[in-house]
Amino acid sequence: MTKTGLPGVADSGLKGRLEASETTGGAAVARGIWTYVGGRAGNKPPPAEKAAITAACERLVAEVLRPRFLPEVRPSARFNYPVAIGGKWHGNKYRFFTRYHSDDPAFLAAEFDAPFARLDYVGRDCFDLLWHRHTGEWHRVAEGLSLAEALHRIASEPYFRPC
Repeated sequence: MTKTGLPGVADSGLKGRLEASETTGGAAVARGIWTYVGGRAGNKPPPAEKAAITAACERLVAEVLRPRFLPEVRPSARFNYPVAIGGKWHGNKYRFFTRYHSDDPAFLAAEFDAPFARLDYVGRDCFDLLWHRHTGEWHRVAEGLSLAEALHRIASEPYFRPC
């Protein structure tokens, strides 16, 4: 360790001080080193609320998304084809995905999931809504929505096409 207390960082007068500012988006910067200072990842819904959220999301999939975007499965010998639309929890995030199948024996896995929308749980009946870009990044579309508003936007906006 150096005099600053940070491994591999020489002292040049900043004394290893961490600072967070509005210009860095609240991230702490120590002499040019970025460190994580926390975020929304800690908010998890209580079990009863999680069950209610899951039921509402599954109802959206069964009553709106599957009939509209996947009325029947059409197998293809040359291309991946959608076989299901579903959702699952990952921490405090509920992800909607399309499951694709491939009949090509050269593929490593016969099925894979491609996410298209995500609800980030922020607090009681408060969600951020994100869509999955083709680049693999999640793009935040809206913040602070109720569950009903978020599900309505997934059902009605063109960003959230599952297939």
